[in-house]
Amino acid sequence: MQPVHVALETGADLAGFRAAVRRLIAGDIRPERVVWSHDDVRDIFGAGDAPADAPPIALPRGIAELVSLVICHNDPERYALLYQLIWRVLQGERALLEIASDPLVHRLSLMAKTIRRDIHKMHAFLRFREVEDPAGGERYVAWFEPEHHILEAAAPFFVERFRNLAWSILTPIGSLHWDRAALTRGPAARRADAPDSDPLEAAWRGYYESVFNPARVNPTAMRGHMPKKYWRNLPETQAVSTLVQQAPQRMRAMVEKEAAMPSKRDPEKAVAAMHERAPKTLKALNKLIAAAEPLVPGADHAVLGEGPEGAAIAFVGEQPGDQEDREGKPFVGPAGKILNQAMEEAGIDRKSVYVTNAVKHFKFEQRGKKRIHQKPTMGEVKHYRWWLMQELDLVHPKLVVALGATAAAALVGKAVSVTKARGKTTFENRLGYITVHPSYLLRIPDEAAKHQAYKDFVADLKRIHKMAA
Repeated sequence: MQPVHVALETGADLAGFRAAVRRLIAGDIRPERVVWSHDDVRDIFGAGDAPADAPPIALPRGIAELVSLVICHNDPERYALLYQLIWRVLQGERALLEIASDPLVHRLSLMAKTIRRDIHKMHAFLRFREVEDPAGGERYVAWFEPEHHILEAAAPFFVERFRNLAWSILTPIGSLHWDRAALTRGPAARRADAPDSDPLEAAWRGYYESVFNPARVNPTAMRGHMPKKYWRNLPETQAVSTLVQQAPQRMRAMVEKEAAMPSKRDPEKAVAAMHERAPKTLKALNKLIAAAEPLVPGADHAVLGEGPEGAAIAFVGEQPGDQEDREGKPFVGPAGKILNQAMEEAGIDRKSVYVTNAVKHFKFEQRGKKRIHQKPTMGEVKHYRWWLMQELDLVHPKLVVALGATAAAALVGKAVSVTKARGKTTFENRLGYITVHPSYLLRIPDEAAKHQAYKDFVADLKRIHKMAA
């Protein structure tokens, strides 16, 4: 029999592959007869080989997922291998994917693993830089060099995480452009087409250097997690060599300083040392927070604080909830409604105060279609503390209110009992107040107890309003 030639577009031509497979299966064309290529001059099928209106094919979900990954691989045999797999499954080997020792399954599984790793690297090691937008407004451009054809597969992550920004991702195999409404694919680009830096990078390096722990330096592990080929595109890695070289001296200095320090540290000196190169505006800080990799599992994007700079009162909660994560605004869910109602009864105008969270990303567990809130660990709270303290420095409120134990722990730097500490306090050099989180009121099962707890919460807010007047 004559071979059947199938020509697909260069890259991950999933739509073309699916259409070709439907026609091949409808024509009962065995894998050994098919010649796959990227030669767009040839006819896709020989005359009479398969009907043009071939019906869809029902495949196990695992096969469909494997195809969507392997199709992104740059191995020229990927289409032939995938068609062999599909043919065998449709010939009766429905459980083929469960046979890990099968040579075809083993090879395709390794290819899928490679694609997952490449997508992860793109998500983790791509950095946007701000450029001038000819149309006005802000635009961000990033350069990345993927090893495989993963642009479309990686795109949903960036659309979801940076939905409110206009951005472009440039690569040697194509480009992606998001205008806050639609995603378009563009031609390949050169490294010179992307900016080398922007004004925010000094602040980002300052943050990276401030959290760098010289006691845990392991260059081999660092290269394993962050391959050196990506370093030139990451602003923080410009400081890595110097930080590694200085690690022994910094470690000795830390030990000597700890031995010489009095029992109580000087908070002002500690804060000044940590934030020496911090962002100078709230807008610049929020850009850093939005660009930071989420620490908590499942999070998509940061939920930033909201309210005027110079607000008399800043309310700090625990973390965004499901609704806050979806809308990108703090305290808009059920707990937010309770807070708004209590503020109104206490005479506080929500628009005049600043509201934010100790943890900037939504931590949750997926249960069916629901995303169930998970309490952040103390380690996660401490990780985000740098952002929170910078945020409060820039907002500069007269009074900071901790809503719940997590917010209090973030502001104090250690675990706090709300029951014991409730009321007026200080957070380092800031006037503060500790009260319950409004979500606590929603969890009280007894209606009488809930009513009394709400009255106590409103009373706290009235005291807060008076203190900030």
